[in-house]
Amino acid sequence: MAVFRIEKTQNYTVMSNHHLRNMDLSLKSKGLLSMMLSLPEDWNYTTRGLAKICKEGTDSISSALKELERAGYIVRNRLRNNKGKIVDVEYVIYETPHPSEPDGPCEGAPDTEHPDTENPDMDTPGLENRPQLNKDKSNPDKSKKDELSTEGSNP
Repeated sequence: MAVFRIEKTQNYTVMSNHHLRNMDLSLKSKGLLSMMLSLPEDWNYTTRGLAKICKEGTDSISSALKELERAGYIVRNRLRNNKGKIVDVEYVIYETPHPSEPDGPCEGAPDTEHPDTENPDMDTPGLENRPQLNKDKSNPDKSKKDELSTEGSNP
């Protein structure tokens, strides 16, 4: 068996093999994460910037970023200005996956001893698809009786 020796003198990156051995990640996502881990910490990560240094399109980079985000290797924080408009995106990159924070309701028992009476929480009503009520129901037996009663009478 051949043995390859690589002489590492400068410009090399030391990183975890976790993402490289993750069978759930595509080769594109593994390569992008490796590229991102090799960049300096103060590098300004943008989809266009990553596309330029990777020779990939922005759509390809976006899909790889979404895959890495779903797998827990990347967390994207959208930074908004005081008007609520997204002005920048902050990337947190992990060598091993981190579970995402749940978006659902917080766990634990509600505080029933000291309820918030100033600004109570408002429940949102269930807006399920309810069946339409038909107020003009026709009774087939009634219409037959009406026909019989009008046929037998002579005005």
